[in-house]
Amino acid sequence: MIRLLHRYSKHRLAWLLLAFTASSLELVVLYFQHILLIKPCVLCIYQRCALYGIISAGLIGALFPKTLLRFVSLIIWLYSAWKGLYLAIKHTNIYLNPSPFVTCEFFVNFPSWLPLDKYLPSIFSINGDCTVRQGYFLSLQIPQWMVIIFSAYLAVAVIVFFVQFFPPRKT
Repeated sequence: MIRLLHRYSKHRLAWLLLAFTASSLELVVLYFQHILLIKPCVLCIYQRCALYGIISAGLIGALFPKTLLRFVSLIIWLYSAWKGLYLAIKHTNIYLNPSPFVTCEFFVNFPSWLPLDKYLPSIFSINGDCTVRQGYFLSLQIPQWMVIIFSAYLAVAVIVFFVQFFPPRKT
């Protein structure tokens, strides 16, 4: 099984599947924002950036599946999934344990060389509050779903990273 996963990690289709799943989640988020009018908060935008990190990891891995750049995409995938999970847990904690002293930021802090909120305001501008409960799906709130989603991405990334050290047998 380990060697099979190692072989799959060197196929373009597996990396495209990663990019496709994260892109699908991003499309769902945009549907929530623009059609269902759920207002994104700062933590929502940061989690969205983590999804874009996973998308870029999948695309880099798809471009170079059999080279050492596969490890670069694995590191991007691991970091994005870990950061997204951290932010989703923080967001869920704000939802489940409301406190006037624990809130999210009022403005998104992108680097000065990449102000995404200025370049693409329809995607990266905030107009919501982290403490407002806006959406439910199957009795879970959106940040709780993001904890599950980023946990799954992180678990798969860790497994795929470790199977890289078990090359397939030569026949």
